[in-house]
Amino acid sequence: MIDPEPLIQKQHIPLNRVLGLSTGILLVTGIMIGSGAFKKIVPMSQSFMSEPGIILAWVVAGLITMLGAFTYAGLAGLTDESGGIYEYLRLAFGNFQAFLFGWMIFTIGGSGAIAALAFVFSQSVNTLIHFPDPLDTWKDLSIGGLIYPFASSGIKIFAVLTIALLTWVSYRGVKNGGALNNVVTGAKIAGIIILIIAGFFYVGPAEKEVSISVTTSYPGFFTMLSAFFGALLSALWAYDGWANITYISGEIKNPKRNVPLAIMIGVSIAMILYILLNIVYMRVLPLSQLATMDQNKVAASEVAGVIMGPAGTLIITLLIMISALGALNACIIVYPRLYYRMSQKGAFYPKAAYVHPVYRTPYISILFSSAWSSVLVVTGTFDLLTNLVIFTGFLFFGLVAIGLMKMKRNGSIKTKIIAYPFSPIIIILFSLVLVINTAIIQPKASLMGLLLVCSGIPFYYYFRNRNKNSSGLDS
Repeated sequence: MIDPEPLIQKQHIPLNRVLGLSTGILLVTGIMIGSGAFKKIVPMSQSFMSEPGIILAWVVAGLITMLGAFTYAGLAGLTDESGGIYEYLRLAFGNFQAFLFGWMIFTIGGSGAIAALAFVFSQSVNTLIHFPDPLDTWKDLSIGGLIYPFASSGIKIFAVLTIALLTWVSYRGVKNGGALNNVVTGAKIAGIIILIIAGFFYVGPAEKEVSISVTTSYPGFFTMLSAFFGALLSALWAYDGWANITYISGEIKNPKRNVPLAIMIGVSIAMILYILLNIVYMRVLPLSQLATMDQNKVAASEVAGVIMGPAGTLIITLLIMISALGALNACIIVYPRLYYRMSQKGAFYPKAAYVHPVYRTPYISILFSSAWSSVLVVTGTFDLLTNLVIFTGFLFFGLVAIGLMKMKRNGSIKTKIIAYPFSPIIIILFSLVLVINTAIIQPKASLMGLLLVCSGIPFYYYFRNRNKNSSGLDS
């Protein structure tokens, strides 16, 4: 049994509601716009898709994301507490389902995203300033042949230091982290707009040679549908992260109004930029040339190099660095608020609910998040882990939409919801298709992802039994 006094004391220190609508919009945009905006045109061009088909994939992915935004907007009116999706699931279905989602985010999804973004940022910096590898002597030492903690030690050390620095900024006040996000995301958007403008004003050869091949066989309907579905998945990956702002509702002014607005405006900004950016890619370089690029190459760098020469390549490298840094900073801000809310409800380590008396931040939760993310950086397994949650991610996405319909039907949500009931129905059907498709195409990864989520079950009962006398975790 834990001492209830610290729990009572911490609950008297609320979080600061200091983030306005503009910061909320830039948080949504900052998390969404990452490397996908600069790279995904390559795998999309390697399908059977035409240029209009690729643009259509970006539009459809944007519309699906917007339907998801409408769904979350309806749920945002239920509460002004932090926790976002965890809180929505808790109110709709109870603590058990909500805990499994939160456990997945802590162990894999959120912490893995922070680790991956820190590593990408460090890799980008390494292309300009090469890091020495002080632990290179032990680079071949492994744990089970899967984990090589000393490999790429210079990049990993810099990644961990970056997490530590941004954690320090977030620890000292959400307003500081929000201000940094505004500057970095503003610079990111400005850089993308410059590339778009340069691309539309680019004048290449007087006439492009168009190679037309005549063939007697054409891809069938299902082949084309599969190709479009693959392109759609690439686009959806680039849109990912838009819902993360819901975790920080407890520090946003008038969250029931501003959280839905921030999501819808942020998604709209990203959608417009993505569509224009991909039009520029295909305007400057023919689809056939984009399709022959190595998938490790950054298409935006190649396009910028054509438009502006070596200076353009450098600009895109810096832009990718800024994008990764901005998304990393935003993730370090938002994810700990989920663990903070879980702890408040007795579903996590009790100290994770402590609020700093001076900075008014969930400082213990912030430290928990950064510590585990740093461990994932060192292990180098974050990419594997985050790939495993594709299956469960869409499973919870569909569950949230079901929760909206449930809460609307029982009268808990009385406000009008945009595009209801079509938006949650489409989200449910789309999530179901993706879950089934992923289970068929990647059965091992899907099963492993499901097992990792289920690994939270014993922890649920551990926290329930430990904290039942303090915060009353229900079954």
